[in-house]
Amino acid sequence: MNEALASLGTPELLALAGALGWASGFRLYAVMFLVGMAGAAGWMELPGGLQVLQHPALLGASGFMLFVEFFADKIPVVDSLWDMVNSVVRIPAGAALAAGVFGADSGAMALAAALLGGSLAATSQAAKTTTRAAINSSPEPFSNIAMSLVEDGLVVGAVWLATQHPLVFGVLLVIVVILMWIVTWTLFKFLRGAFRRAQRFFSGPSHV
Repeated sequence: MNEALASLGTPELLALAGALGWASGFRLYAVMFLVGMAGAAGWMELPGGLQVLQHPALLGASGFMLFVEFFADKIPVVDSLWDMVNSVVRIPAGAALAAGVFGADSGAMALAAALLGGSLAATSQAAKTTTRAAINSSPEPFSNIAMSLVEDGLVVGAVWLATQHPLVFGVLLVIVVILMWIVTWTLFKFLRGAFRRAQRFFSGPSHV
């Protein structure tokens, strides 16, 4: 177990794993760049499994993708397309980042963290996708931009809170995840109903 693992402790490590997984469902590249920059700047000693994030090449790649995503995520319709394309990356990456908190030397904990991170990434990804789809049904772009800025803040806040106040973060995470499940299910039913109404409208009246 390296010095980072020993200095953080299990609650902090679990909170960090949860934060990385959950936030990856929103902004994977922001998570990678933020954590990597924190390690490179000496703000935080990263566990061995995450130290690759502070490599200059990976910082450059994640920083570039963060720049692209920052603007793509604030354009109506484009944001939904971006989510669909990146959905295949966010969930496994969230699992990998969470597992990296414990590293290969802690097999059981790394596997548990991977399951936690992947599940949390899937939850936040589903909530983000359904919420954006509902917002995109409105023609004005301001609610879309506002929601995107909120998500930007959530990523930074989650990583900071997980490292500074892990127990508080854990409690809030449980509450937020439950609310996300409720919101996702509600919006899914709303979007399904809207799709059916649109389908009936464009199909026109039926003729015998």
